[in-house]
Amino acid sequence: MSPTHATARRAAAALAIAALSTALFAGCANPIEDLVNQGVEGAIEDATGGEVSLDGELPSDFPAEIPLVDGEVALSAGTGGADGWMVMITASAADPIADAVAKLESAGFTKNTELSGSGAEALVYSNGTYLVLVAADGETVSYTVTTATP
Repeated sequence: MSPTHATARRAAAALAIAALSTALFAGCANPIEDLVNQGVEGAIEDATGGEVSLDGELPSDFPAEIPLVDGEVALSAGTGGADGWMVMITASAADPIADAVAKLESAGFTKNTELSGSGAEALVYSNGTYLVLVAADGETVSYTVTTATP
């Protein structure tokens, strides 16, 4: 399989995960859900050895060179390295996807791929070190980050 096809497949899988996560975590804001979220965080962390946060924290090893839109972190998860990270942000920008793209491009990332289908659109950017799949649904911007394979 060519590197382009492998990147496209990884990006498509990441888009599916991001879309599912957006649907699952939209509107969480009551005490029972908070308790469930704490249990979910612990279960995922125990199973994967990674960090999960449903309360506004980025994973401690999230790459600082990846610019994120301004807003509130709604969900983050990651084990770093080849397994990567995922961050969902409730953006404060008027056009969240345009803001995300502008920040990535200003940081030296270039667009690799654009994916669309079933009403969803996502963009894959790279800086040679990281692949960043960025997608937006209304004010929610999802980032799925993995290390780029040489």
